[in-house]
Amino acid sequence: MTARSLRTGESAGRAEDADELDVEEALALVRDDHDRTPGDQVPAPGGPAAGPGPRHTPGHGSAHSPGHEQRPPTRHRPDAHHKATPWPEARATAARAARALTRGARRAPVSVRLDDALGLTLAAPLDALSDLPSFDTSAMDGWAVSGPGPWAVRDEGVLAGHAEPAPLADGEAARIATGARIPPDTTAVLRSEHGQLDEKGRLHALREVAHGQDIRPRGQECRSGDQLLPPGTLVTPAVLGLAAAAGYDTLTAVPRPRVEVLVLGDELLTEGTPRDGLIRDALGPMLPPWLRALAAEVTAVRRLGDSAEALHQAVTGSTADVIITTGGTAAGPVDHVHPVLERIGAELLVDGVKVRPGHPMLLARTKENQHLVGLPGNPLAAVSGLLTLAEPLLRTLAARPAPEPYTLPLRDEAHGHPYDTRLVPVVLRGDSAVPLHYNGPAMLRGIAAADALAVVPPGGARAGQEAELLDLPWASAGIGVCFT
Repeated sequence: MTARSLRTGESAGRAEDADELDVEEALALVRDDHDRTPGDQVPAPGGPAAGPGPRHTPGHGSAHSPGHEQRPPTRHRPDAHHKATPWPEARATAARAARALTRGARRAPVSVRLDDALGLTLAAPLDALSDLPSFDTSAMDGWAVSGPGPWAVRDEGVLAGHAEPAPLADGEAARIATGARIPPDTTAVLRSEHGQLDEKGRLHALREVAHGQDIRPRGQECRSGDQLLPPGTLVTPAVLGLAAAAGYDTLTAVPRPRVEVLVLGDELLTEGTPRDGLIRDALGPMLPPWLRALAAEVTAVRRLGDSAEALHQAVTGSTADVIITTGGTAAGPVDHVHPVLERIGAELLVDGVKVRPGHPMLLARTKENQHLVGLPGNPLAAVSGLLTLAEPLLRTLAARPAPEPYTLPLRDEAHGHPYDTRLVPVVLRGDSAVPLHYNGPAMLRGIAAADALAVVPPGGARAGQEAELLDLPWASAGIGVCFT
């Protein structure tokens, strides 16, 4: 990994408009006392505002604009590119979609054992349940001493985890272990390396002893009732340690969004090498751990083939917060996602994105409290859809803070698309990003070696030009390294 430079100027403004989310707003998803703003009120699919087909809501923020003209989509649109949503706006729409839940659909906080809380977001303050430390303790192995030396050493020492020891008399010392309770009337702790016993067993200090040295007083870190961490804090291993030290067995957290993955395509094999016109399913093994790294709970991975009826039954029968489909989002003879969404009266929030690879991705609101992210079937195009639509949606549902935007100069030229954003796998080397080969829509070789995706603007980027980077969860040194 490398040092990161924060994005400034025009690019920073674009990121702020695109998908920045205040943690407090995200936490409103699990609060009963937070009033919705008018812009967050979206009619339920199939309600009074629903037309005969999926309600198409293109563009930035238009999903919540009063009086928006509804335009039922068609499967074959000659001007589909022009109706596609710009890439930054697509990410912003996905983040807002999670915030647009009605009061009745909000997800209640959950009480989670510490062992299961890694990667969640605190939904309540972490307040100290007692003073820390809860008694005066020794910060070092050595001797607890009382008064000036030399000291007569008590036969019995003081160990951690034992009851309060007897008081020390003036001129007396007792062996003490790190973390043990300080005997009453102790002046200081003399470190092992700073004391020496004479032939009569008396303890002498090898350097001056200051009153209170190497004693951790009760309440040094916090007092009972102090707020240790606010709501919205990401639960890291250090947070788990602090919670345990403070006496917690469970944490009140925002629940993980539940995700069901539907893998579409008759041409997919689940084992062996490609043969007879069939190819291996790369997305079925790849998506679940990636989604877990994005804070999701993957409830099922189902392979449906190219069956419109099977897809309809799977979508209408799902109780997940988010449905992820792979393939079938274009307008081919077996691309059933659009017809199924039309059949159930879903609301299309994003129908195509001006990004390569992954242009035919989509985001739909299928129920009052459920969304569907349609990923293209090509592997790298699916990754593009995952980071463009699924990541901001899941991050917002999980109340995770938005990653800090940053840029790095490209070491080499990155070819661009004439009028679409392009996402290019890169590795980070020192203070620059190196574009990788094998970055076609159907290729995973580049992304498998990558640390991040570079956001290349229309027209491309020259060598040395700053590019926005999207970290991959396992390369960002964040909580996403946990895939289990």
